Amino acid sequence: MVPSRRSALAAGALVLLAACGRTPGVAGIDPKDEAKVTRGKTVYATSCASCHGAELQGQANWRQRLSSGRMPAPPHDDSGHTWHHPDEVLFGITKEGLVPGKYGPPGYVSDMPAFGGILSDADIAAALSYIQSRWSPEVRQARESMMRNRGR
Repeated sequence: MVPSRRSALAAGALVLLAACGRTPGVAGIDPKDEAKVTRGKTVYATSCASCHGAELQGQANWRQRLSSGRMPAPPHDDSGHTWHHPDEVLFGITKEGLVPGKYGPPGYVSDMPAFGGILSDADIAAALSYIQSRWSPEVRQARESMMRNRGR
């Protein structure tokens, strides 16, 4: 095989391997990327804060059902359970809404709307980057451990 062709094939194989296992949009979540976090703060303020709180605190009594039978919006800070979920689930819930049987129990009804028709994948990733940037080092470390050990 000619060296230039071998190099081209090797480069192509690396690109394919790099893409394996990635969910579109999810790879863009990065709480250490300052530009993304800054953009995410704006997206969060305009699209998420009205329910989840300006300080990510969620709605009052978020663990108790409303009179409608639905659950209030949970906090996205350390006190909530957002950090328990993998990025692909957080991205999916934000993009598609809390779909029963996929992201929630069958028959579950939620007030969480789908933002896929409103926000781009990049905006969703930025908002999630902002949320994750606000978690304490202890929560980030616990989450990394949970994600590393899931499915074992």
